[in-house]
Amino acid sequence: MESHRILDMISSPADLKLLTNEELSILASEIREQIITTTSKTGGHVAPSLGVVELILACHSVLDCPHDKLLFDVGHQSYAHKLVTGRLGEFDTLRQFGGISGFPKASESEYDVHPSGHASDSVSVALGLAMARDLNGGDEKIVTIIGDASLSGGMAFEALNQLGQLQTPMVIILNDNEMSISRNVGALARYLGEKRASREYTRTRDSVQSVLEASGPLGRGLVDLGRNAKDSFKQMVIPGEMLFEKLGITCTAPIPGHDIAALKRALRVCLKADGPTLLHVVTKKGKGYEPAEENPSKFHGIGPYDIATGEVKKGSSSAPKYTSVFSKAIVAEAERDHDIVAITAAMKDGTGLAAFSEKFPKRFIDTGIAEEHAVALASGLALGGKKPVVCIYSTFMQRAFDQLVINNALANTNVVFCLDRAGLVGDDGPTHHGVFDIVYGRMVPGVRMMAPSDEAELVHMLHTALALEGPVVLRWPRGEARGVELPAVPQVLEEGKSRTTREGSDVAILAFGRMVQEAEGAADILAKEGVSVRVVDMRWIKPFDEEAVRKAALECKLVCTAEEGAIEGGIGEGILEALAANPPAQVPPVLTFGIPDEFVEQGKVPQLHHMLGIDSCGMAARIREKYAEL
Repeated sequence: MESHRILDMISSPADLKLLTNEELSILASEIREQIITTTSKTGGHVAPSLGVVELILACHSVLDCPHDKLLFDVGHQSYAHKLVTGRLGEFDTLRQFGGISGFPKASESEYDVHPSGHASDSVSVALGLAMARDLNGGDEKIVTIIGDASLSGGMAFEALNQLGQLQTPMVIILNDNEMSISRNVGALARYLGEKRASREYTRTRDSVQSVLEASGPLGRGLVDLGRNAKDSFKQMVIPGEMLFEKLGITCTAPIPGHDIAALKRALRVCLKADGPTLLHVVTKKGKGYEPAEENPSKFHGIGPYDIATGEVKKGSSSAPKYTSVFSKAIVAEAERDHDIVAITAAMKDGTGLAAFSEKFPKRFIDTGIAEEHAVALASGLALGGKKPVVCIYSTFMQRAFDQLVINNALANTNVVFCLDRAGLVGDDGPTHHGVFDIVYGRMVPGVRMMAPSDEAELVHMLHTALALEGPVVLRWPRGEARGVELPAVPQVLEEGKSRTTREGSDVAILAFGRMVQEAEGAADILAKEGVSVRVVDMRWIKPFDEEAVRKAALECKLVCTAEEGAIEGGIGEGILEALAANPPAQVPPVLTFGIPDEFVEQGKVPQLHHMLGIDSCGMAARIREKYAEL
């Protein structure tokens, strides 16, 4: 790393105040180079972070953090923030086991306000901070950066509604880049697009300008801002015109999000307001790196890649990813059944629905970042005779729990919920691990739940779920499957029945989903030591195979359960409860393997499995110790 870079001299945001706008622009280029260099090795959220470099530098140049508070919605765009808040020396550990998080994390830095990772919550958190400031008699400036896609989420609108009513001073920076993960959808996205292109601002500029010039320093500041903006950004606030004005929030016209001088001027004006303001900033996702600019969806979240080409560095495995297997399977199901409708919440690419959307555009629905709406919408489609398949990451399905309960389970709708990224997801860490779906799925009456142990099982389970009455949940992990042959014709699996993949008489491991593979590895290790281990692929989380459980308890000296989900309230506890309620003549000891009662940090999945003792070696060690006591 060359020592003459401006970036190497930045130890805190206070140092930015000493730089000219020209120097800040040079720093922006250095930050982009650093982000690209690092993420090419670690992977990460490249396009979002490249798009807001100037915006973050402008904010930290104007604010006095950490006294003032700068919040991020989702937080995947915070890499530049990390680099100017004292974490340059650790930046090469980004998203790595034991390294710094890819998201803001309060335990990591005093400049990180809250653990953002799910969209649309930052306005609520910022409003809470602003209200606390007012109650305490403080003077902190509160600023949050939220994307146009996140602003369409219901939670954001709930917060905006109260903010407009309270008129609490704070600044919302709307980062308008026309993208979430996939391209934005919905009326708000269309509305913002129209505002970017509208000529109404230009036609009325002169009359509005004269009013603002006469209204004092704040008005004159807005006029100066307008004069210095170019082309379509030469727009002034039109009272009552914009949606946010209707909510009681003063909104600026769109300004260029890569012009540091304009950003600083605009932010200073907004911070002087005695009520809430929304600063509308137009940025380009992936700015400064051509592959990311051309394909921002690909570079939203990407693994290690070649800087010159932008191509992802391929691993050695030839096994397909679970998501790609699902993608083909749902297209095949939809070809056979014209009532199937696929729904996602801004995750068309991530959930493997791109091919479905192209082949069946009228049967594909993207609700935008609105999981609650997506799940409730599915219930209506089901009541109307369709067969909705709702595809959402496990961690984001948490947001629609009430709709799962009331709109679907209580109504007994024929809806299939496909939870991608179930279990530990790796580098994104605790905000994205999908470790709670087993708990909230099995606790709801009428919900059935399955977990495939390989890609062939996924094909069978999707087919089975679509054949069943009532809500069904499928969960599968992120990443590569096992490389088994896919079935030519999918089968309907018998409800609540497991399959034994290894016979054994000393120990039984009742495993779910990806844990079957780890259980088989543990069985191989223990077999070399003379311990005979039965491995049962339980298939069904709810209803689970009670006959297989009872048989294991009767025939083996030790019974183990293995799940890639929270132990507290998980299926292991359910099996223990079943054995206690209907015990065999002699109940053997039971070990439960799963995620302990803690939030798991980021790292490669094998590293995390090993740390938690749920990989093959960890399971074998704990079984060995317990078996020796018998």
